[in-house]
Amino acid sequence: MPLKTLFLNPPSFEKFDGGASSRWPATREIESYWYPVWLTYPAGMLEGSRLVDAPPHHIDWKGVVEILKDYEFLVLFTSTMGWEGDQKMATVIKQTYPSIKIAFVGPPVTTSPDKALNECPAIDFICRREFDFSVVDYANGKPLHDILGISYKDASGTIQHNPDRPQVTPEELDEMPWATEIYHRDLDVTKYNVPFLLHPYVALYSTRGCPAQCTFCLWPQTLSGHAWRKRSTDDVAAEMAQAKKLFPHVKEFFFDDDTFNIQKARTIELCEKLKPLGLTWSCTSRVTTDYDTLKAMKDAGCRLLIVGYESGDPQILKNIKKGATVQRALDFTRDCHKLGLIIHGDFILGLPGETKESIRNTIEFAKQLDIETLQVSIAHAFPGTEFFDYAKENGFITNEAMSDEGGHQMAHIEYPGLPVEYVLEMVHRFYDEYYFRPKAAFRVVWKAIVNRDVPRLYEEAKSFMKLRAKRNKAVRDIKEANATKAQESVSMNA
Repeated sequence: MPLKTLFLNPPSFEKFDGGASSRWPATREIESYWYPVWLTYPAGMLEGSRLVDAPPHHIDWKGVVEILKDYEFLVLFTSTMGWEGDQKMATVIKQTYPSIKIAFVGPPVTTSPDKALNECPAIDFICRREFDFSVVDYANGKPLHDILGISYKDASGTIQHNPDRPQVTPEELDEMPWATEIYHRDLDVTKYNVPFLLHPYVALYSTRGCPAQCTFCLWPQTLSGHAWRKRSTDDVAAEMAQAKKLFPHVKEFFFDDDTFNIQKARTIELCEKLKPLGLTWSCTSRVTTDYDTLKAMKDAGCRLLIVGYESGDPQILKNIKKGATVQRALDFTRDCHKLGLIIHGDFILGLPGETKESIRNTIEFAKQLDIETLQVSIAHAFPGTEFFDYAKENGFITNEAMSDEGGHQMAHIEYPGLPVEYVLEMVHRFYDEYYFRPKAAFRVVWKAIVNRDVPRLYEEAKSFMKLRAKRNKAVRDIKEANATKAQESVSMNA
């Protein structure tokens, strides 16, 4: 028997989705949780294992420690924002259960393995990048020095970095257990909520990696890689057919791939196999997807696309190597509207080269797109990304903290002529200008009525307004602090 293993997406800030924080480093405007898909694969390969997703199930660290009394090996998926709390709790866990073995996985330990091992002696080893087979090897008794892709301290206290593990192949992806089976075994899918997805929903991957070169995106640069590896369409369709039986109450399935429909032929082939299942599903998408592919998706049951527009300024798109143009984004959006596909758009303020003018261009661009829902974030330079190297080399990082003590996003990058408080203020103004338009407000309410989600809309609206007030106060506090510093400087000079 392998070591009895617990796979953990740890608790962190209140309403903080630790798993998603690898991309979004803050508590969201509205409480929402994504699935810990990465942890399901090794969990499915080890008999007697369990997956605990603490945030949506509202399990605190005390609860985690209690659960761990029955386990010999802990695999913890840490995040940039959760690292400090995670390492403290690893120490407590080791003190409580001295014999337990602890492995950390995720972007922070991939990019800084030495830092992780030196700061937290409770960690027995860390896995770099894809960790599926590394943790399974250890649980099955393989010695540390023979396991690829890990870093650890040897008996003398010297850090050892074993050779990298080759990326998981498409064939291995097909052989892996299905994420949805582990959800059915270990999780309560009714606990997962994303405002723009139907509730309850279930998320899974059909591919790994992303060939796009976006400079800010953490996952391809630290975890999944740029090599795009596809599960066979037969394997994906078979999982979906079973998931429909396992979760008859689920209203929507979501393909949370880095980019789901990047290859036309493969997407159309998969759609042909999904169509007979009669499912409602959604996915990620790039604006480079053409009309024929979008139509095949719509015909096969696709309802909504998450689209990373990022910016409405042509130069910003070039700066971040987005591989798309403003005009292509407009054409794509027109095609989606024509087909009846709903769009949730993601935008970022504070990317390289950002100015007050480019921010205004992005806000007006979003209004022109007139998509159903959107999310606006502040640019965050994660260690391990090209964006981080750029910001560090040019001295643009003014604060290492990306969020406050409550997990709310903070601007930590400042360009000449673009104060951090201005970027924060424009995030708020972006939302206000977009959603308080009569057309946009009516659309949100009407969607809630049609989907019989009025109670959820009411709770989300309360959460949004509460966080909006908190953020406005944060902007005022920054302005007041800067004004005080300026006044003190004048007094000193006088």
